[in-house]
Amino acid sequence: MIYRRFLVAAALAATALTAPAPARQATVPQVPAAPAFTFQEVMIPMRDGTKLQTVVLRPVGKAGKLPILLQRTPYGVPGAAPRAVPSSMKYLMDDGYILVFQNMRGRYKSEGSFDMSMALSPPGSNAPDEASDAYDTIDWLVKNVADHNGRVGMMGGSYPGYAAAVALARPHPALKAISPQAAWNDWWMNDDLHRYGALRLSYLTDWTYALQNNKDGDDFNYNPGGPPPVDLYDWFLKLGPVENLDKLHFKGSVPMLSQIIEHPDYDDHWKRQVWTERLGRTTVPTLHVVGFWDQEDPLGGWKIYERMEKDDPKGLSIIAAGPWNHGSWRGAGEDLGYVKFGKPSGTEFQRDIEAPFFAHWLHGKGPQPTGEAKIFQSGSWQWKNYAKWPPAGTRATSLYLRADGSLSFTAPSGEGCREYISDPANPVPYRARPISVTYPSQEWKWWEAADQRFVDGRPDVLTYVSAPLDKDLTVSGTISATLQASTSGTDSDMVVKLIDVLPDDYDTTTPVRALGDYPRTLNGYQLPIAMEVRRGRWLESFSTPKPLVPNKVVAWNVPLRDHDHVFRKGHRIMVQVQSSWFPVIDRNPQTFVPNIYKAKPADFVKATQRVCTGSLITLPVAG
Repeated sequence: MIYRRFLVAAALAATALTAPAPARQATVPQVPAAPAFTFQEVMIPMRDGTKLQTVVLRPVGKAGKLPILLQRTPYGVPGAAPRAVPSSMKYLMDDGYILVFQNMRGRYKSEGSFDMSMALSPPGSNAPDEASDAYDTIDWLVKNVADHNGRVGMMGGSYPGYAAAVALARPHPALKAISPQAAWNDWWMNDDLHRYGALRLSYLTDWTYALQNNKDGDDFNYNPGGPPPVDLYDWFLKLGPVENLDKLHFKGSVPMLSQIIEHPDYDDHWKRQVWTERLGRTTVPTLHVVGFWDQEDPLGGWKIYERMEKDDPKGLSIIAAGPWNHGSWRGAGEDLGYVKFGKPSGTEFQRDIEAPFFAHWLHGKGPQPTGEAKIFQSGSWQWKNYAKWPPAGTRATSLYLRADGSLSFTAPSGEGCREYISDPANPVPYRARPISVTYPSQEWKWWEAADQRFVDGRPDVLTYVSAPLDKDLTVSGTISATLQASTSGTDSDMVVKLIDVLPDDYDTTTPVRALGDYPRTLNGYQLPIAMEVRRGRWLESFSTPKPLVPNKVVAWNVPLRDHDHVFRKGHRIMVQVQSSWFPVIDRNPQTFVPNIYKAKPADFVKATQRVCTGSLITLPVAG
């Protein structure tokens, strides 16, 4: 959601008057800069008669016929012509585009209701859905906007990224290129609402309330009449079971939460919303953009790309990825949270990948982009241009979790288990406390890259560490974990973190003089590379939950997504295992109940967890 207005917010910011210079003579008036765009607001009718608020911005001083670049969003449209080109669009606007912003149904001045459903109407049906709204909007634009060149592109990040991507399910003939950025395709499996069914509790609270409780994006008030809570960890712990969020606070005003509570499993309600199942042959050139450290939507872009790759004979679908959070490629992109690498990966993406992509397909300028995957590799901090993703030449390599707390590429034999007690009354926090309300917290933006030493010493976190590496280790492709683990309960969560431990002499340049300087150095920093959760009830089937057999060791397969990272010589690899990640993930009561969101207080019990011989991380090692 921080990234939710990545074009709109930039446009809105650019509408502000520039700050006046100090007056040399009181008689000289300050003249505001002339707008960089002309402004037109229209209500575009959809096939069912619903009208959507739409703003058309035409750049001043760009002669000739221009392509149209459309963004559909639930987050608001510019209210006036920007007085400058937003910095994040500088390279795009050097070529020139008619920019169009549209509020989706039920948002701000747009008519209709905003139900957040990704379900598409049946083939042959004329019923409206998000794909048809994109089609109808493009159809209106090419018939009613003057001086365009007949080519339309779509782009956007987060919700606007999904809104661009879903247009591929029913593309208009004039749609010639799209760039879905931080997009999604499956509400239940990953991204904003769940992680393989485990609920993204604190984020869902802030995000869905602002989208569905009201049309104007007002935020949830955790403490009416008083200040916001100092620590969301305490607030959600006192809340109790998830259903209390609706009963005590939302009270039916957020339909998405109500649906989640009534559909805890991967049933038809969720499956029919996986819109990528309707994609056929790739015919529209598509630039997917994802961040390896995206704290909100890290997986959907990969899944959309993966689906399009199944039938892409002309190589029209390409992907760009880097060490970015949710949208940081729209800025300079010079750091990974506290880890500064000093290269403007975001600016380079905008200049060297995004702008040439649209210039070729919408303006007919320059060559067709080559290379299927353009990746800014972390660790080496260099751009890589791969012919395919995952790249050729990697080998699946097992990194074993040893009973003595070490990590080794040598398979163990005859070792036992390590154990810890997981207590739902004292869950492991997902980031250092106190935990702020999600927006506009800077800590939320970079929590997936935050130093994991904040859980050092907790008895309910198992840590495994390798020896310092004697050479660089590059992993490029899909990472996964397989735990051989048990619980004394009948349900449980397992959270796995793969971490790059920086050497104790990594940072020799940061001055350590003022109060607080020392803990901000990066010496010994535990940088997460991949983190994920699996919920025990769905180990056998996401659709049909089953209780775990107490104390029975079973395989827990934990996907850790795609990455391109170099563990440098002298660094150590670390793995942490825990059974809570609160409150970004709701607590598992550790007692199996039919609907986990309706668990009773008595269902929340301590459990003894064991991680045993045969547990491993599978790394796609290059070279």
